[in-house]
Amino acid sequence: MTRNKILYVDDEAMALKYFERLVSPLAPVLTATSVDEGRALLDAQGHEIAVLVSDQRMPGARGNELLRHAREHHPAVVRMLTTAYSDIGEAIEAINSGEIYRYISKPWELEHLRADLRNALDLAALRAERDGLLREKLMVEQARLLGQRIGQLSTLAAVLGSHGHEAAVHAYVRAALAAGAASPAVDWRRWDHAELQRAEAERGVQLVARVRDWWTGWGVVPADGPARLAVLASALGRSPGDGLVRLEATESLTALLAGAPGVPLAPADGACLAWLLWVGGGARLQVDGTACTVSAAVPEVPPPGWLVDAIEAASPLAY
Repeated sequence: MTRNKILYVDDEAMALKYFERLVSPLAPVLTATSVDEGRALLDAQGHEIAVLVSDQRMPGARGNELLRHAREHHPAVVRMLTTAYSDIGEAIEAINSGEIYRYISKPWELEHLRADLRNALDLAALRAERDGLLREKLMVEQARLLGQRIGQLSTLAAVLGSHGHEAAVHAYVRAALAAGAASPAVDWRRWDHAELQRAEAERGVQLVARVRDWWTGWGVVPADGPARLAVLASALGRSPGDGLVRLEATESLTALLAGAPGVPLAPADGACLAWLLWVGGGARLQVDGTACTVSAAVPEVPPPGWLVDAIEAASPLAY
């Protein structure tokens, strides 16, 4: 929804009427008579408000408190303070603290008021355009991260040197995507590109260590399928039955791909992949909703180009 409204907050009824009459040709105007009322309007209709103008001196809370709330909770709204010349020190403090874009002195000069508000609306439109482009870029980067992790799994499996590593990774990735593995949630206010790549590299090192720990504990691969399944069941705290291991939740499949960056892997996060690599991909994973059944099977030869197809399927926005 387009931000195109101006919210004016003032405890003087005549000032509200005068402002609305002067400004309504520029944009739709919302009015409030107190900081509390203004905060409620912001929280309810903030997605429609482009500019907030608040008087400073009002009974109870002052205008800069409302502007501070808007800065913290509605940063896309352009904030302005209107105040009498005698309050100029408070206006300067509000500017220096980043609470406002500019102040409008009282009494208003009509042309200056309209010019300032027109500039504020233009700034709000530019911010909206910038935020939209940034959001689109970050969505692409976030989608690309899932594909990157799939490629990383294939590389790490090859480095570990297990027999049948490609069949194992193919089975794991296919099941994880079927189980709903999604792009990892990334707080882009925290991560820049370099820091994210560092965290992902550390995640890969941690995964290799987890896999090797599992292999050390499991020892030699048993010859028969039921014994192999018993190892997986024990690792995941499940009981094998009828030649199957049933996973009631799919997190054990999706955690490696969908976990948030910078969060350490849980001990069980790599168990499924480690087990598939251990048995050389000799298993069939059948996903049904939020459950997955694992059974012993002859390793399946992955089709040509499967890795590229999986990366593109996991990251449609990035390709």
